[in-house]
Amino acid sequence: MVKSVDSTPLSELVGGLVADVTGLLRKEIDLAKTEASEKFSQVLSGVEVLVFGLVLAIGAVGVLLSALVGGLAAFLVTEGFTETSASAVASLIVGVVIAVIAWALVSRGMAALRGSNLKLDRTATSLRRDANVVKEKI
Repeated sequence: MVKSVDSTPLSELVGGLVADVTGLLRKEIDLAKTEASEKFSQVLSGVEVLVFGLVLAIGAVGVLLSALVGGLAAFLVTEGFTETSASAVASLIVGVVIAVIAWALVSRGMAALRGSNLKLDRTATSLRRDANVVKEKI
């Protein structure tokens, strides 16, 4: 014999509702964990690019600066500059070029870390939908 909904005790209905809501919350927490893990992977990717850009900037300052400054200074001396002014102008030119490259890499890494990339969109949408379903049942 099948129970009719009208004869089901209130305590059983409330118990079923609590069990459904509990299961729903567990699933939402699992979804949030999964989505947070994905967002964390995106953040790590951005941090990797940022760190790589910073390492290149430091390496460029250490290696390229001295090599390029020496070569450019030698060229400027052949063009009529004194050794002191050729060295200063060469240092300025090389420093600006390296700074632009470093800025581009750091900007790209920071763009990956923007707040909009870290939102848990699917979880928020699912929670809103579940809240509406619970409201309808109550």
